[in-house]
Amino acid sequence: MLMEKIAVLADIHGNLAALHALVEDLELWSPDLVVVAGDIINRGPQSGPCLDLVLTMAGEQGWRLIRGNHERYVLTYDQDRRRPGFPGTGLRYEISRILDWTHSQVADKIATVAALPEQLRIDLGGPELVVYHASVRHDRDGLTRDSPDDELRRQIDPAAAIFCVGHTHVPFTRRLGATLVVNTGSVGLPFDGDRRAAYARLTRAREGWRAQIVRLPYDVAATERAFHESGMLESVGAHGHLMLREIQTGRSLLFDFIPTYHDRIMAGAISVDEAVREFLSRFDRAA
Repeated sequence: MLMEKIAVLADIHGNLAALHALVEDLELWSPDLVVVAGDIINRGPQSGPCLDLVLTMAGEQGWRLIRGNHERYVLTYDQDRRRPGFPGTGLRYEISRILDWTHSQVADKIATVAALPEQLRIDLGGPELVVYHASVRHDRDGLTRDSPDDELRRQIDPAAAIFCVGHTHVPFTRRLGATLVVNTGSVGLPFDGDRRAAYARLTRAREGWRAQIVRLPYDVAATERAFHESGMLESVGAHGHLMLREIQTGRSLLFDFIPTYHDRIMAGAISVDEAVREFLSRFDRAA
């Protein structure tokens, strides 16, 4: 079948309300193929239900899935926790509580997650759609709209007609030579200040393939409630409040928090709880 419409999405991050909004939109648009470019799980309150829904769509509607860095984190945690001496208290444990929470939701599907590929190549009738989570170099090597051309060429497969990624949670489309480069943004955790879910629609036109970033409102309040009602905040601790605030603001906070407080926390100069309270107080005053 010659495909005319393809949806590519990424970075659901356990946000079930956002995923439901996306599924409803896809039912109306009716693409020929849906590709999920990793980070289905972790950082949000409902990783288990999100993974279940995506796997159901893969089985019933042929969605194609790859894994991202957060699937890798959970797979690594699954191995680490089996080793003798893995801590159940202390700073190392405190930092890994989000992974413990996510792992508890998806432990029965670890083998399924491990079997997901790291990239996809899809024949478009001659040219290829190539999908990675971040770049050809690494699953944390994000593509940005302002990357110099020479740098971007090293991050993509220049032979691809369309090269799609997620990871940075900031969507864009850009032409680089013969390649249409697309960052889909994030379904469940946007970082561009727009809380709406984002995904990419690829459509075949007479002159070639086009890309459009679609933004979808979803029930943010339902996700906020899930942080509390699921038990995530109690299980994850102070880091959970940072993740909740990211949902509420559409801004990345954790990556500012870590370099600001990591050394002080590891030195015992400040607790994780104190650091999060101080960071959020500063963030709220600056907002």
